[in-house]
Parts: sequence; C-alpha cells; structure tokens
Amino acid sequence: MRRSPRRLPDAAVLIRNVEVEGRAGTDLRIGPDGRIREIGPRLPGEAHVDGRGGALLPGLHDHHVHLTALAADAASVRVGPADVRGREGLGAALRSGPPGQWVRATGYHESVAGDLDRWVLDTLVTDRPVRVQHRSGAMWFLNTAALRAAGLGGDGRLWRQDERLRRLVPPVRLELERLGRRAARRGVTGFTNADPRPAPGLRRTLSVLPQRLTVMGLDSPVKILLDDATLPAPHDLAVRIGTVRPRRVAVHCVTRVQLLVTLLALEEAGPVEGDRVEHGAVIPVETVSWIRRLGLTVVTQPHFPVERGREYAAEVHPDDRAHLYRCRSLAEAGVALAAGTDAPFGTDDPWAVMRAAATREDGESVTPEAALRFFLGRPERPSVPRRLTVGAPADLCLLHVPLREALDALSAETVRAAYVAGRPITS
Repeated sequence: MRRSPRRLPDAAVLIRNVEVEGRAGTDLRIGPDGRIREIGPRLPGEAHVDGRGGALLPGLHDHHVHLTALAADAASVRVGPADVRGREGLGAALRSGPPGQWVRATGYHESVAGDLDRWVLDTLVTDRPVRVQHRSGAMWFLNTAALRAAGLGGDGRLWRQDERLRRLVPPVRLELERLGRRAARRGVTGFTNADPRPAPGLRRTLSVLPQRLTVMGLDSPVKILLDDATLPAPHDLAVRIGTVRPRRVAVHCVTRVQLLVTLLALEEAGPVEGDRVEHGAVIPVETVSWIRRLGLTVVTQPHFPVERGREYAAEVHPDDRAHLYRCRSLAEAGVALAAGTDAPFGTDDPWAVMRAAATREDGESVTPEAALRFFLGRPERPSVPRRLTVGAPADLCLLHVPLREALDALSAETVRAAYVAGRPITS
C-alpha cells in the first residue's frame, strides 16, 4: 500500500546533503520553533538548502569578547606594534583625523614608542583631543587637549576609568551591525560579553546583533576583575564570591598571584559547577591539579603567545614564560578548557585563534579538532561541546567543505553560512 506524502510544517527548513558528525549525505530538518526536528539520510520534502557535501557544525561561540569596544574599533585608529613604529609613526597616525575632532586610538603597547602620558602625547598632537588605549584595555592616555575637553587634570594616565570616561568624552559610533555580519560570515552564532561592569542598557545596545548573547554580570557568570595593585586577600575575595552565589563566577587572572588568590578564595567559598578562570595567562604547573580538583573551566587565549611573542619574550619574567596561556598541558591533565578571542585586545577571528592553538611551538599546541572544540561549547559550560541532535536549537555553521578539509585549513574561508534558530544570519 502506497503511503501518502507526510505533511511538513509550513515553516520547516530542510538542509540536504551535509556531513554531520562524520556522516556524509545527511539531511537536517529545522522546525518552525527554530529547533532541529529530524536528522537522517534522504528525508522527505523539498530542499531549501543544498549543503553540497559540506560539514554542518554547531555555530561557533566566542566565550570571551568585549563587544562594544570591538564595535568602537571601527571608529578608532590602530596604533599597536603591528600598525605603527616609533614616535614618528605614532604621531602620524594620531594626526590622521580632522583637526579639532577627538581621536580615539587603540592597541597601544610600549614597544611602539615607550611610555605615554599627557606631555609625550603633546609633543605629537596639540590641535585635537587624543585618547589612546593600552593594548591591555586597562589604561587610557590623554593629551592636554583631551584632558581640558573632559574637564580633567593630572598626567593623562587613567587606569580602569572606562566608566568615568564614558560620561566625559563624546560617544563613539558603534558599528555593531557590521560586527555582527562579519562574525556571522565566520560562523559565529553566539557571544559571551566579558566586560566586568556592564554599562547601563548594554543588553539593549547589543540586541541589534543577530547572534545569541550572554552578558557577564547581567547573566551568569559574574565577572570579577583582579589587578595586582588592588588585589584582595583570599578571604575577602571568598566573601565577595559568596555574595553572588548561586551564580557562577568568572575571575580575571593574568598573573601568577591573581591565580593563587583566586584558587585560595574558591577553596574557601566553595566552587560551583561552571566557575571560570578567565585568561589563565600564567598557570604554574603546580596549580594545574588544583584547578582540576576545584572543577574550574579555564577560558584562555591560546593565540596571545603567537600574536605577542616578541613582547612576551622581552617583558615576561623568565620564571613565567613556560606557563603562558597553557592549552595542551591543561587538556592532558583533564582541566576543562575553552577559548575566547578577547577582541578587540586580540584578533576577532576565532579561526585564527584555532590556527594559533594548533600550531604553537612552545609545547602547548593542540589538535585541530581540539582547537575547534574551544568554540563549540555551551555558553554556560564552555568546555562541553554542543551537538546537532533532535530538539537542540538550530544554531548552525555550514561549511563549503567536509570537516577534514576544514580542520586542515582552520580558516573562515571554509564557512558558507550561519544560522540562529534556523534563520540565516549571513548576508
């Protein structure tokens, strides 16, 4: 007896002939609720998308990024080591805008032209207000014209004063739509914004992005920023952690002492599933088993030793160089691991991060498969990869090529399309 064709939901989407978890020739149907409804070979219905044999993956998630700063980069002058050289080059870059208008410069590092303050900047630019952000994101340098326009005094060095500056300087156009499109073309379907103190209205500001959003502080985890100069005692940090429970915490650790204080504090406060160490810039080998025992996830930037190798060789204490941004050694010890770009303080291309993680020459490289998994984790559990299963949200990254070819390249050029809840977000 011949069966009548099954009636399909009016809003269902069928992607045909893709590779799913190593299975070629697979079809995937997305229901009108934006979730995966069926996966299998030769599903009935007319294809909406011909995958042409390319791999279909969960969409990439950048687990540590600063979205408004990244969006503002489009209206900024880049003055990092890869962009300008010496005071002459720095001055030329800062004078490239119209006279009298504010200049916002980012990515600065002392290797470009030494230490900055108002007087050094005044030797370079006097006819317009200039503010220069250090590559770390922690310091702004203002010339006299900028200080005067903002009603400020001092030497022009403002440490961790982003909120204050936001009230005193003209706003910068945020190219969020452009950012979202660029990320979508790289297969990114989600972000975790990692600002320590989210600006008022931040979620509304970011709502123009087509990607899914987790905003630290508004959502779990809560970001805790540590600086060596103001480092709390372990007990005081434990008390602070206790005030945000039962939410998870993500503690910014870029020095050895910050990590040790964090581990002692979490030992006292008691960890909860999903607590994170952000960056893990310096993880001494003797702390690795401690991190594992506490069940912490390290969300790291494996590309920084590659992007900043020359500066690290000159600046990082010899005792710390062997412990920078661990990857392989953490994974082999069973530590939960994921990655974020930390853009704009690093590249905003997760595929470039993956390439760096897979090609490091310091003994900390990982396989291309492991590097890809760094960006496939759940927002709430970054080290736990999402899978394409029936009932899961249809947040997808469709590639031009099978997975093996994509792993050989680790390039955004392999991305064909991205979908959030079954809706294409690539243009």
